[in-house]
Amino acid sequence: MWWTNDSTLPGFILVGFSDRPQLELVLFGIIFFLYLMTLLGNTTIILISLLDSKLHTPMYFFLSHLSFLDLCFTSSIIPQLLVNLSGSDKSITYGGCVVQLYVSLALGSTECVLLAVMSYDRYIAICHPLHYAFSMRPGLCHILASVAWLSGVATTLIQSTLTLQLPFCGHRQVDHFFCEVPVLIKLACVDTTFNQAELFVASVLFLVVPLSLILISYWRIALAVLKIKSAIGRHKAFGTCSSHLMVVIIFYGTIIFMYLQPAKSRSKDQGKFVSLFYTVVTPILNPLIYTLRNKEVKAALKKILGRGREVGWTLKETSSILVKEAMTSMIYLVSK
Repeated sequence: MWWTNDSTLPGFILVGFSDRPQLELVLFGIIFFLYLMTLLGNTTIILISLLDSKLHTPMYFFLSHLSFLDLCFTSSIIPQLLVNLSGSDKSITYGGCVVQLYVSLALGSTECVLLAVMSYDRYIAICHPLHYAFSMRPGLCHILASVAWLSGVATTLIQSTLTLQLPFCGHRQVDHFFCEVPVLIKLACVDTTFNQAELFVASVLFLVVPLSLILISYWRIALAVLKIKSAIGRHKAFGTCSSHLMVVIIFYGTIIFMYLQPAKSRSKDQGKFVSLFYTVVTPILNPLIYTLRNKEVKAALKKILGRGREVGWTLKETSSILVKEAMTSMIYLVSK
C-alpha cells in the first residue's frame, strides 16, 4: 500500500531504546537531569548577557544566541524522548514528527554555522586585538548571526521537504528516538540516491566546512598564544582553547558520524547513542565551557544576585515598617 505523506497518516513509532527496558529507566533519569541543567544554565547565560552592561560585547552576543539555540534545540527533541522512555507508548503523530524534523534540523544547522562565527570572533580578539572593535562592530555581528539563522532555515526547508516527499509505503517504525533525516530516508521504499547525494552535499557545507574554519581559527590562535611570554598566561589560554575544542569535536564529530558515515557501516544502536551526544550532552557543556567558567560571568552573576538580595532586604524592611505603622494607627484609633 503506497501512502501519501500528509497529515492524515497515523504517525510513526519511535523505537528508540525500547529493546532495552532497564536501560530506558536509567536514561530517563540521566536525560531528565541533564535537560533541567541545560534549561537552567542556558537561561542563566541569556539573562546575565542581557542584564549586565559589561557583557554587551560580541562574544556574549553570540553566546546568548548559542544558549537560545540550545534551549530550543533540546526542547524540540527531549520532551518527546522523555515521554517515550517513561511509558510503553512510543508513538508520535505525523504532524509532531514533521515539526520535530523541521525545527531540530534548522536549529542544528544554525548552531553549526554559529560555532564557526564564534571561532572567528575569538580569532580576531586574540590575533588582531587592535582591529577587534572595528572588525566585530555591532552591525556586522547582527549580519553574521542572521546568516547563521537564515542558513539553518534554508537547509531545513530543502532537506526536510525532500525527505517528507518520499513514499514510506506504510513503514512506521523509526529506528531512532526522534525524527531525523537519515533515519527517515531509510524508511523510503524507493530509490533514495538523490536524497542521499543532497544530504551529503548539505553535510559537507554545514559540517566539514565550518569545522575546517574552526580548526584553522584555533590553529592561528594557538600560534599567537605560543608568543605569550608568561607561562601562566599560555597555560590559561591553552586551557580555555582546549575546552572549547573539546565541545566542538564532540558536537561536530558525532554529527559527522551520523550524517556522513554510510548507514550500513554502523550498527543500529550506534547511531542512537551517538545522537545522544549532540542532542543531550553538548547543550549542557556549552554553558559550562564557554561562560560559567568565565570570571566575567561569575562576577556578573554575583552582582545580579547581590542586587536581588538588596531588593529583597529593602522590600522586607519596607513591609515591616508599613506593618508597624498600621499597627500603631490601629492602636491609636482603638484607644480613642
